[in-house]
Amino acid sequence: MCLVRVAVGARMQRFETTRWSIVQTAAGGESSARAALEILCRTYRNPVLAYVRHHIRDVDSAEDLTQAFFLHFLERAGHAAADPARGRFRAYLLTAVKRFLIDQHESKLAVKRGGGIRFESVDALDAGDIAGGEDPEAMFERDWALAVLDAALVRLREEARAADKLALFDRLREFLIERPGDTDYARLAEALSLRRNTLAVAVHRLRQRLRELVRAEIRETTNCPEALQRELTELHSALSTRGEE
Repeated sequence: MCLVRVAVGARMQRFETTRWSIVQTAAGGESSARAALEILCRTYRNPVLAYVRHHIRDVDSAEDLTQAFFLHFLERAGHAAADPARGRFRAYLLTAVKRFLIDQHESKLAVKRGGGIRFESVDALDAGDIAGGEDPEAMFERDWALAVLDAALVRLREEARAADKLALFDRLREFLIERPGDTDYARLAEALSLRRNTLAVAVHRLRQRLRELVRAEIRETTNCPEALQRELTELHSALSTRGEE
C-alpha cells in the first residue's frame, strides 16, 4: 500500500498532479477530473477492446460494448478513490471492465447507454465461451504496455518536430524499440550521409529520452513511487513476453 511520508515529500510532489490523482481526489463532478480521465481512457482504449474481444466474437459488438463500458466508466469516475487498487489506474481499469462484463452477462439486458446500443453476443460473455485461446488478462497487459510505448513515441515525435528534427526521427524510429545491429547502423549512416558514431549517438539519445517518456507516461497512471516501480516492472515483463512470441 502506498504511504505518504514527510521524508519523501519532494518525490511525492510529482505524483500529486498526475491525471490519475486528479481523478481520485475529485468527487466526480469536477471538469478537470473528467477531462483527465477521458485522456486516460482514450489512451488506453485498445487494451480494454482486446480484453472485450476475447469474450465477444463479433467485432462490431465488441466495439459497441467497449464504447458502452467507457461511457459507464466515466459516469462512475467519482467512485475511483474507493477502489482497493487505487494506486494504479491499470489495475483499476481492468477490474472495472471485468465487473462490467460480468454485469452484462448476468443481466443479459440490452445496454441502453450511448444511443440505445444493443448487443447480439452478450451470451458469449460466459467464461467458458471465450473467443480465442490466449489468456485475456495477458492480452490486456501486453496491449497496455504497447499503449504506453505508443503514447511515449507520440510525445517523442512531437519533441522532434519542435526541434525541427522530424525527418531524422522518422528515419531512426525503427531503431528505438529494437536495438540496431552494426549493418543497420552502416546502412542508415550511408543513407543519411552521417558518420556511424554520430548516428549511434543520436539513436542512443533518442532511446534514453524514450525511456524517460515511458516513465513519465506511467507516472500519469499512478499516485506514488512504489506503484510506479511496479508498473515499470510489469510493463517490461509484458513487452518481453511479446518479444518471445
